Amino acid sequence: MATRRKNTGVRGNAQPEDQNTRKKNVKKSAASVKKPEKSAASSTVSSTQRAAHKSAPKTEMKRSVTSEKPEALDPVFITELDRYLFGEGRDYKIYEKMGAHPATLHGKKGMHFAVWAPHAKAVSIVCDRNDWNVEANYMLPLESSGIYEGFIEGMGYDEIYKFAIHTQRGEILYKADPYGFSSEFRPGTASKTADVAGYAWADGAWMQHRAETPTFAQPMAIYECHLGSWRKKNREEKNGFYTYREAAEELAAYCEDMGYTHVELMGIAEHPLDASWGYQVTGYYAPTSRHGSPKDFMYMVDYLHQHGLGVILDWVPAHFPKDAQGLADFDGTPTYEYADPRKGEHPDWGTKIFDYGKNEVKNFLIGNAVYWFDEYHIDGLRVDAVASMLYLDYGRKDGEWVPNQYGGNGNLEAIEFFKHLNSVIRGRKDGSIIIAEESTAWPKVTAAPEDDGLGFTYKWNMGWMHDFLDYMKLDPYFRKGAHHKMTFGMSYATSEKFILVLSHDEVVHLKCSMINKMPGSYEDKFRNLKCGYLFMFGHAGKKLLFMGQDFAQLHEWDEKVALDWYLTEEPEHKNVQNFMRDLLHMYRKYPAMWELDDSWEGFEWINADDADRSIFSFIRKDHTGKNSLVFVINMTPVDRPDYAVGVPTHGRYTLIFDENGAVSPKNGRKNVYQAKKSECDGKPYRIQYPLPGYGCAVFRFHYEA
Repeated sequence: MATRRKNTGVRGNAQPEDQNTRKKNVKKSAASVKKPEKSAASSTVSSTQRAAHKSAPKTEMKRSVTSEKPEALDPVFITELDRYLFGEGRDYKIYEKMGAHPATLHGKKGMHFAVWAPHAKAVSIVCDRNDWNVEANYMLPLESSGIYEGFIEGMGYDEIYKFAIHTQRGEILYKADPYGFSSEFRPGTASKTADVAGYAWADGAWMQHRAETPTFAQPMAIYECHLGSWRKKNREEKNGFYTYREAAEELAAYCEDMGYTHVELMGIAEHPLDASWGYQVTGYYAPTSRHGSPKDFMYMVDYLHQHGLGVILDWVPAHFPKDAQGLADFDGTPTYEYADPRKGEHPDWGTKIFDYGKNEVKNFLIGNAVYWFDEYHIDGLRVDAVASMLYLDYGRKDGEWVPNQYGGNGNLEAIEFFKHLNSVIRGRKDGSIIIAEESTAWPKVTAAPEDDGLGFTYKWNMGWMHDFLDYMKLDPYFRKGAHHKMTFGMSYATSEKFILVLSHDEVVHLKCSMINKMPGSYEDKFRNLKCGYLFMFGHAGKKLLFMGQDFAQLHEWDEKVALDWYLTEEPEHKNVQNFMRDLLHMYRKYPAMWELDDSWEGFEWINADDADRSIFSFIRKDHTGKNSLVFVINMTPVDRPDYAVGVPTHGRYTLIFDENGAVSPKNGRKNVYQAKKSECDGKPYRIQYPLPGYGCAVFRFHYEA
């Protein structure tokens, strides 16, 4: 986690309203309004409310649920079993019942609504059809479950609505649907009824292969992408955002050409503020309307799958914003969050923290994870800010946090939540994965829950990332004093299932882009960067790289503007992009680079201690021993014309990659080297190779008896 989620002081509408903003934004605003005093028989709306809403329709809406005595819905939509499982936290497809769904009541078609508001005095549905009249469509409380349900005859898809929560204090809170499948485009804050059924998926081959092939036995090179700033269209509509359908085709073409295996998408769940990057969510079940409809997003995932690309979504079960239309104090009391602010509020980010001790809250989140897997065919979730969930004292000073029952700082409820969540995902047995952004040394993050682990599939290796960047930023003269930062990662590389990451967090907030982290002259920056990328891809662990860094984007990432794609036509940037393309394709081609990532059988240092020359040399292997690879990387500008590297066996060593990318024998350059019997680097054989300053070399060889 970086500083990106600190409270900006902006809540509610994300951007200022323009002159064309519809007048009903007033009535849909999430502001609290005092409920008017009225007699028991009164059904009128106060003048204050009426000023905020449209005039009454000419023909009164037919009410299936009245303000005075809501009638039971028959047939029952939310069953006793639904309520029981929800209360137990085990109705993993609760989204099929909660929220807004088409239904038929007494032979009349319309929309059924259900919401959990356990401490509300009453709940009603407000929408265009009832002129946003809080008295028009009260909902029926279902026994002691805290669930309210209602029905509006004639209501269909693409209609906006909110829940009017009548609190015990006499206020009315206008809340978006926590389970809503779609939302208005900002600055609107209402939910929108949406059809998420019936999409004709064409990714059957991808889904079958995913289910049949273990994730650890496959390459994984993830392209982290923020759709809102990847590219921009030259149009005013929706700030020039690409639609999901437009992005699908161009993103697939780019990633397929470059050689990435997966796309990780930031900010897909609905969020009001662009500057939050999607990490302060108000619509957990709604793909953001910035880029289109739910089925447009289904198309995007489907298209990427058909072009051989997996899809991972950033997911934020750690916290949520205080925007008035959102989950905060949903029914007038802490509903989704801990009541005690020492547990329920994040001091750095100005957000609320989910109450992982409530079964209904856990069900909301686990059901949400299942929803993205089932309804959108996504391949994985990357869980944001895991450390902030695990530690009760995360970001807090002494006296600002409450120890657990054993006096420790671990959030026992969050730990059990993770075990529950990840047991559900592991139990799918369809290749679904879940990734932890966990920034500490918490043990067994990727171990199975039955082995007292948290159960994640992978963990972001944040320690490796910090050490790597600390080293790469140094002037080459001083790198010899920090040599250990590059070798330390292998000492714990098999302790978890790791992904090495250079993510968006590392190229914002004055941290500089990857190219501008590099030392030296303009030309040397590019040479340094290529050395760093080769080291990363040679190191054990799956890989992730943020968009723009594969062509050496110059300025820091800014969510308001597109990447500087024109740079890909400039020689130095094009050279880096070509280098990365060749590197990614080499990575995918050779199982030695990924097959045994979590085993010492897959990695062997040749010389981990060549600090004086700042040269790293190591071997990557697969289970066959064939097509093994020797990596040599020179992290200084000093040429080594007489360089020799130790190798484990006799035979031919073929140079397949250097500082310019893939090596082809067609260019007339020598690329086959014969090992000589002579001890070097503790190995019985050696090969001589003229290693230039900032030089890279990858040799292919076979282990021979």
